[in-house]
Amino acid sequence: LSDGDKPSVGYVPLASVAAISIAEGARQIRREDGKRRIVVQCNVRGRDLGGFVAEAQSRIEKRLGRLPEGYWIGWGGQFEHLLAARQRLAIVVPLALGLIGILLFATFGSIRQALLVFTGVPFALTGGVMALFVRDMPFSISAGVGFIALSGVAVLNGLVMVTFVNQLRREGIPLNAAVVQGAITRLRPVLMTGLVAALGFVPMAVATGTGAEVQRPLATVVIGGVISSTLLTLVVLPALYAWVEGWNERRATSSGSGPESLPCTT
Repeated sequence: LSDGDKPSVGYVPLASVAAISIAEGARQIRREDGKRRIVVQCNVRGRDLGGFVAEAQSRIEKRLGRLPEGYWIGWGGQFEHLLAARQRLAIVVPLALGLIGILLFATFGSIRQALLVFTGVPFALTGGVMALFVRDMPFSISAGVGFIALSGVAVLNGLVMVTFVNQLRREGIPLNAAVVQGAITRLRPVLMTGLVAALGFVPMAVATGTGAEVQRPLATVVIGGVISSTLLTLVVLPALYAWVEGWNERRATSSGSGPESLPCTT
């Protein structure tokens, strides 16, 4: 200060107080939890998100190895939502299957026949898995939703078949004859139900526009599962019914208690 408390005013060259250079740098510095963060964004097309992230993680690990202290990699966005959806599916799928089993038991009042109808679920799941394998599609959230929907369709076919065979047996028709007649009589309704369900999902299975990555796995699972479930319901379920109910009749006869009454469904 000069002249008492009055500041002196003047100009000095900028180079005398700072070093100036032109260099590349971050346009914006972002922080998260007190740490610097660099965001790399991309859109995944033509493949599933989970498979892309798994491959990216593998390549990064091979190329970079262990990251230096203070560096970290996190995966967010849609992949974060995908992980949360998988956790929800781990709860929803067993719950849905359990509810199906409870409803079947309430319908028939027999664990034996409820399990017979429930065999349609693994039949359907087998077809859905094979359809994904044939189309080279990994398991995804939409495929999981397709498996849940498929379980209901598969159980419906078995319910129609077993209910009709039970009705024939209550009318006095022997077991084997009732099974054969039931399978033949219900052939057309079961086939038509499966055909309509499968054809309805064909446009989704071959979709190529916006949202196709979600529609294709779901439709593929449903189509494959409906086909396998329908065929196995017409062939395997009657054989299982004859074997299980025949064993039950022989056991009841040998014990002298008489065969159990058939459940009546409406």
